[in-house]
Amino acid sequence: MSLFNREYRVQREQGYLLVPLTRELLAVELLELKKVLPQAEICTRRFYERVGRQNKLVDLLAVKLQPHLVASLPHAIDFVGDIAVVEIPPELEIYKKIVGEAIMMAYKSVRTVLAKSSAISGVYRLRTFEVVAGEAKTETVHKEFGCSFHVDLAKAYFSPRLSYEHNRVASLVREGETVVDMFTGVGAFPILIAKKQRDVQVYAIDVNPDAFEFLKKNVSVNRVGSVVTPILGDAKEIATSELTGTADRVIMNLPETAIEYVGVACRVIKPEGGVIHYYEFSNSSHSTETAISRLTEAIRQSSRCVEKVLAARIVRGVAPFTYQVGVDVEIM
Repeated sequence: MSLFNREYRVQREQGYLLVPLTRELLAVELLELKKVLPQAEICTRRFYERVGRQNKLVDLLAVKLQPHLVASLPHAIDFVGDIAVVEIPPELEIYKKIVGEAIMMAYKSVRTVLAKSSAISGVYRLRTFEVVAGEAKTETVHKEFGCSFHVDLAKAYFSPRLSYEHNRVASLVREGETVVDMFTGVGAFPILIAKKQRDVQVYAIDVNPDAFEFLKKNVSVNRVGSVVTPILGDAKEIATSELTGTADRVIMNLPETAIEYVGVACRVIKPEGGVIHYYEFSNSSHSTETAISRLTEAIRQSSRCVEKVLAARIVRGVAPFTYQVGVDVEIM
């Protein structure tokens, strides 16, 4: 109805949201509003001005798009270095350049806006992008917990939404441990581990040659070459031929197919036992319970057993009713 006054902030008061209006409502408008919000009331309140409102993405687009299109704006933007990655809904497809330019105006550190143009697919877990604003590039440097990661989003998988998970797992690693990251990508887990705990040995494996080159560069840039050993190849082959019985801890962040590699992880863990950090996608209403059950059964079939479930959590949403789930288990 174009009645929202964007110069002032929405406020809370005793369980109500107070929305500033541009003018008094006509009787017919109030009736229309009540059809959608039966409990809505009209009242008089003092509102506070919005600070820096001209930099807000919604405000910038409100003057260029119809209200129903503004309501369709993506709720999440991924920032990787100076690149913003956004998923453009179908109804905004013809306005994607406008959306991209508004993102650059709202977030001054952004130099490129990429729109996702395909789903993640293939062994290397890649997707295609379209540059909708800014510099025509997909390569950048992303900083996370004091580490720098060179990455090309079109050539190697990387998600800033896993930042918390990288730090959580790295914080669990103890002095003297040997860690195997079976699907390392550009090295987010092993490099952060090395920064937090120097007296460890981390083997970082990836099958993607481009990701491997960025991994080596990131190991060098972050000065963790004495701790992290980059290895190019398939985790099944490398782990079985070179790393059997060596690890205190294994990281399995390949949620699409990690279950197929549980047997390999069990062979890599030392005979006396160790910890597995396992990830999978789930659309179950009991996501964590399902993941624990699947992992426990796969470990049992590998002639080992779960001594203790250390943690189980939903890491992030990846699609409506679909989640990435993480499970930490101690096995014997």
